[in-house]
Amino acid sequence: MLLRFAPSPTGLLHVGNARVALVNFLLAGGQPENLVLRFDDTDQERSRQEFVDGILRDLHWLGIRWGEEVFQSQRIDLYQAAAERLMAAGRLYPCYETAEDLEYMRRRLRARGLPPIYDRSALKLTDTDRAKFEAEGRKPHWRFKLAEGAIAWTDLVRGECRYDAAHLADPVLIREDGTFLYMLPSAVDDADLGITHVIRGEDHVTNTAVQIQIFEALGATPPAFAHLPLLVDAEGKGLSKRLGSLSLADLREKGLEPMAVNALLARLGTSEPIEPFGSVEELVADFDMARFGRSAPRFDPAELDRLNQRILHALPWELAQARLHALGCDHADDAFWEAVRGNLTVMAEAADWYAVIHAPKDLPEPDDEDRAFLSAAAAALPAEPWDSATWKAWTETVKADTGRKGKALFLPLRRALTGRDHGPEMSAMLPLIGRKRVMERLG
Repeated sequence: MLLRFAPSPTGLLHVGNARVALVNFLLAGGQPENLVLRFDDTDQERSRQEFVDGILRDLHWLGIRWGEEVFQSQRIDLYQAAAERLMAAGRLYPCYETAEDLEYMRRRLRARGLPPIYDRSALKLTDTDRAKFEAEGRKPHWRFKLAEGAIAWTDLVRGECRYDAAHLADPVLIREDGTFLYMLPSAVDDADLGITHVIRGEDHVTNTAVQIQIFEALGATPPAFAHLPLLVDAEGKGLSKRLGSLSLADLREKGLEPMAVNALLARLGTSEPIEPFGSVEELVADFDMARFGRSAPRFDPAELDRLNQRILHALPWELAQARLHALGCDHADDAFWEAVRGNLTVMAEAADWYAVIHAPKDLPEPDDEDRAFLSAAAAALPAEPWDSATWKAWTETVKADTGRKGKALFLPLRRALTGRDHGPEMSAMLPLIGRKRVMERLG
């Protein structure tokens, strides 16, 4: 089995692209040697190295690996040779219509209630006609002549797919300037590289019908195809207008866990519940292509946030330790992690709680009524060593001494010690803050 992920380096990788990349990698069994990364960079005006670098960074962040990396811009000779074979076989023919000519033709067909399919008028041109056009300075674009009959395949997601070639327009494979459109290079590469399975979005279904005939015209066996439904937002609308805020770079900048992104994208569109996974290897072991349905899956950023929290809350100390130290939490230990992880939305928030323990900023000044209460609490503070039972024992004593209870008892203490109204359990935080710092904060 050999699969490929083929992004165009003309922009940032977004969640829709990432889903296709991930499903390819999972179907490849998580084995890099079973996946080719192909950059479809024949659009030289829009393709940029910065986007290549960004795609590489995003895929590595997700944990996706590949065995071979190719660039279409370095394979033009292959496409030219294939084009010449198709020309010689009469399957690729020159057309001289302008954009205005083609639009006029489409309007006339629609006015007659007919589908706007190219009428193959270029096939009726004589050598004299073509010479005349070229003498006028016109350069031809080249169309692939579809063979008559049905085009059928068994899609791994959509099931049986069938198209009548008579209902499809002969596609343009080569522009007037001699550059190639997507159809031919993609088919040539898949055949040349030995790709056995092509997993992509359902917006390519019609392309697949055409490309199957291109494979056959070149004497190659078409790969197996799977077309995933395109993602929609939480309201069921297309994501196209929101992709700028759903790039992988944006999600990474927000501090989301790559496995939260992976776990959500791997289950979207399946009948399986969304749940956290700790590693790509776990996703590989769980993966089943047959689970994907044809309904458009809803991508909800709020669901991604919840999944991110669940992953962090379950993250063991052994995996959190190095990341905490990288955040500047130099003296963080397993007790700290146990105390704060249940309150994290993203990992970076751990540094905030570390600062709350060791060096909080702008602790609030208590009002006069609470100042007297905090003094009484300081007087009742027990000696160390402290443990998880200290907070309860201390507050019971303060309650008896002051008569306060409930919110009036606990909230002023939490505010004085952490500067926050909410947060981790104080029974875990109190020993981490320590008696000396507690006394200082109680005034």
